[in-house]
Amino acid sequence: MAVQFKDYYDILGVSRSASQDEIKRAFRKLSRKYHPDVAENKAEAESKFKEVNEAYQVLKDPEKRAKYDRLGADWENSDYARRGPQWHPGSGGGQTHWRTAAGGPFGREETFHFGGTGFSDFFETFFGSMGGAEGDPFASAFRQDAARQDRVGRDVEADIMVTLEEALHGSRRQVTLRREDPGGRLGKTETYQVKIPPGVTEGQRIRLAGQGEPGRGAGRAGHLFLRVRLAAHPDFRVRGPDLYYDLPLAPWEAVLGCRLQVPTLTGPVSLKIPPGSQNGRKLRLRGHGLPRKGGSRGDLYVRIEIHTPAATSGQERKLWDELSRTSNFNPRNER
Repeated sequence: MAVQFKDYYDILGVSRSASQDEIKRAFRKLSRKYHPDVAENKAEAESKFKEVNEAYQVLKDPEKRAKYDRLGADWENSDYARRGPQWHPGSGGGQTHWRTAAGGPFGREETFHFGGTGFSDFFETFFGSMGGAEGDPFASAFRQDAARQDRVGRDVEADIMVTLEEALHGSRRQVTLRREDPGGRLGKTETYQVKIPPGVTEGQRIRLAGQGEPGRGAGRAGHLFLRVRLAAHPDFRVRGPDLYYDLPLAPWEAVLGCRLQVPTLTGPVSLKIPPGSQNGRKLRLRGHGLPRKGGSRGDLYVRIEIHTPAATSGQERKLWDELSRTSNFNPRNER
């Protein structure tokens, strides 16, 4: 199956020289536009949201971005592409596939095709889970009885993109699987309802028992593991069960205090900003994070960011000038 190159810069609408701030702003704008909770065409929006998220997953990470830039649109001529990963997970056009090493423990090559994981084949090939669930794609993942030649099939692993809303409420996702034999013949499509439990975390594996590589003789089949990757959110950062949100404030809002609506995963809530709030101060909204083990929820931390106007009118400048002459505040004396 050919792997189609993904132009992540084009997907986000930024130049190849874009700064991290520009990439972050582009992601926020597009992810808000295509977030399934707000878009009218939810099916189309979900596809675009995942595409934008995939691009951001790579370009926000300096190491992954550097690797991506080295590959470039001519990636098929790279040494990596010519050699090819012997274990090949991927998802093209909604299809993820994983391939055993040619000449592996069964002396043949077998491919598994999956749909519904949320990642493209290009991402999986170069940035996704490479290899079996044990972490070493070339390690022996089977047991052999010298007398009977019974072998346990290898485990198979692919990535699955999970939104924070799914991590909060849980969900059921339809995943399809087609097996391709060494001759390239595809078997029938098998459909599974995969349960995403509430509180699922980054890197957690969801197991589909017995759906990996077939065993040999009396050996059991391997398992299919779907490794969770939490989708980046336009508003929130994740730290364990807690969420973090940056709240921009005007200087007078921070000085005088105010009451504002802030977003949460279940809708906006009212938050009181105390007078004299400092830049970087964190205000906690208890129970508005992700589920913890045991049933409770983490917290949402609202981090204050004080912004000053980039330009002022004549009247505004007069007011700022008057404030500078009447106020005794000097931040340099606070150190």
